[in-house]
Amino acid sequence: VGVEAKGAVTGLPVPRYVSLKTDEGNARRGPSLGHRIDWVFRHRDMPLRVTAEFGHWRRVEDEEGQGGWIHYGLLSGVRTVVVDENLTEIHAQPLGDSPVEAKAEAGVIARLGECLPDWCSINAGGTRGWVRKSQIWGVDPDELRD
Repeated sequence: VGVEAKGAVTGLPVPRYVSLKTDEGNARRGPSLGHRIDWVFRHRDMPLRVTAEFGHWRRVEDEEGQGGWIHYGLLSGVRTVVVDENLTEIHAQPLGDSPVEAKAEAGVIARLGECLPDWCSINAGGTRGWVRKSQIWGVDPDELRD
């Protein structure tokens, strides 16, 4: 059994997922305003994976592994996911043969709800339902949520 790593500043698990709470966030080469901006995140609510902590800074990456150090004030603990596969089916229940409520385009950002071993409930633009965990990014494969 692996020991879960904890952030040096917060004591929260690392890696973990957060979301961007602003329309824009600069990701820097190092944990200070003196470091060069390597990347700019431009999607409010996009999920990010925290991989390290230093003072008021968190090293984060997006689905493609892009990122850097971002000030913690730009991050939220609200959990979101991004849809990976185009026309991902949003089901009424966490069952493959349950009715399809809608289909989501790749890149859609959704609020994350409950997660079972293979399914997560999401809310995307007012549409609620269940998607296969393998079709979204922003949740660990073995993560369970109430």
